[in-house]
Amino acid sequence: MRGATRVTWAFGCATVVTLAAAGCGGGGGGGAAAGSDAGIVRAFWTDPQNPLEPANTNEVQGGKVLEMTFRGLKRYNPRTGKAENAVAESIKTDDQQNFDITLKKGWKFSDGTPVTAKSFVDAWNYGALVTNKQVSSYFFEYIDGYDDVHPENESAKPKAKKMSGLKVTGKNSFKVKLNQKFSQWPDTLGYAAFSPLPGKFFTDHENWLKKPVGNGPYKVDSYTKGQSMRLSVNKEYAGPDKPKNKGVELKVYTDQNTGYTDLQAGNLDVFDELPAGQLKNAERDLDGRYINQPAGILQTLSFPLYRKEWQTEKAKQVRVGLSMAINRKEVTEKIYQGTRKPAGDLTSPVLTKSGGYEPDMCGEVCQYDPKEAKKLIEDAGGLPGGKVTLTSNVDTGSHRQWMDAVCNSINNTLDKNDACTVNPVPTFSEFRKDIAGKKLKSMFRTGWQMDYPLIQNFLQPLYYTDASSNDAGYSDKRVDKLIDEANAAGEEEAVGKFQKAEEIVLKDLPAIPLWYQDGNAGYSERVSDVRLNPFSVPVFTDIRVK
Repeated sequence: MRGATRVTWAFGCATVVTLAAAGCGGGGGGGAAAGSDAGIVRAFWTDPQNPLEPANTNEVQGGKVLEMTFRGLKRYNPRTGKAENAVAESIKTDDQQNFDITLKKGWKFSDGTPVTAKSFVDAWNYGALVTNKQVSSYFFEYIDGYDDVHPENESAKPKAKKMSGLKVTGKNSFKVKLNQKFSQWPDTLGYAAFSPLPGKFFTDHENWLKKPVGNGPYKVDSYTKGQSMRLSVNKEYAGPDKPKNKGVELKVYTDQNTGYTDLQAGNLDVFDELPAGQLKNAERDLDGRYINQPAGILQTLSFPLYRKEWQTEKAKQVRVGLSMAINRKEVTEKIYQGTRKPAGDLTSPVLTKSGGYEPDMCGEVCQYDPKEAKKLIEDAGGLPGGKVTLTSNVDTGSHRQWMDAVCNSINNTLDKNDACTVNPVPTFSEFRKDIAGKKLKSMFRTGWQMDYPLIQNFLQPLYYTDASSNDAGYSDKRVDKLIDEANAAGEEEAVGKFQKAEEIVLKDLPAIPLWYQDGNAGYSERVSDVRLNPFSVPVFTDIRVK
């Protein structure tokens, strides 16, 4: 795999729960006129990074809108995370590589035009074509012909404008040929990049961007950058999850504490990005109207394996020692008030054990044992160069606090004040440039928010050779082989093979699992039935306004 990296946004924002966008309007945004809020859910938001094209949105704020305004072939169950048919009537294959897709009849976009097979094929071809510069284009890389429309050198001219692996066979049917076997590929199709697009997107693109038209339960009525977006119920919506409210107002904030104050005052109904400093008080402040639940988010520390000093067997032993020197329990309890849980594998609890989550896979390597940690590091000849640094951006979230805590834990273990030092990078953009340019010399923050609830998504993008988000530069032919075999296998066998690959990765330890991140939210007395889906996004259709 290659291309843009999901980790670029997901844990640059760390991510999701503590995002505070820069360059947005004033806190509180433009509220609705007095008397116009009846039945409307007022929710915390920050301006999205890009226009709301499905294949050009890979950050949380834009993702919230796409979840409300689009439905793809599949949708992830908001309680279980399981991929279920939405627009798809059926997705069939005999060989795990060629798929026949049939759509349900009666689906329409909010402008009244029908959702057809062409709506999907045209959208996917647009999303994949390199000249359209869509940030999520790499989601189409499994489709045959992707390399022709999206050359590895993105400045090169594409050989074609359409992928050879897509073919419309009828108004409501099309065929997909993948470039490799991938039995679980249908379960990836709930991701927003795979949404259909109406004809207006292609014939009147500029105006479509001003007021996006989708096929989801809501439609966009208006958007004023820096203030708010108003969405109302899409009367053309054909799905079963019709809204139980009259619409949603997404209010733009640039300061989380202002949002928290508005929530307490009843000026905001749903706030799913509570300030880290308020987590310890939230349940009391909100009189129990507080949610904390597992989300598909994992935080890790990676090493630059592209540097010789981190490639040796002794360096591997040092990585194990550093992992055992980190007091995960103390960090998650004191800094995050229990909204993080110490990690024991490279996936997430939302997968459940049947889906590949194995909390004890890391074993003693992820357990705090300072005595053994010190012995391992000293027996390996000490830290490379005598010291390590821990690098992250510090413009969002509470990264500086936990980095200081991790370095202190390592220093206490080694009885040295400067064995580990924090190397803060001012902005997320600079941090990602350093990672992409392979400029980092020691430990750096990484992490993952799942794109879809499959163990494959936690492993292949990060640990397959030259994968799109393989920031550590890790490579192991055994891991690659097991992942390839898993993709070609049936679901139950696939999970087992992915876990075998994960066991190898954990022994090599290119990345240290730190903690699983929960989703949390608070809500006002004005609303009920508030909950988060496994991606930590509010299920807006279920919210009732009193």
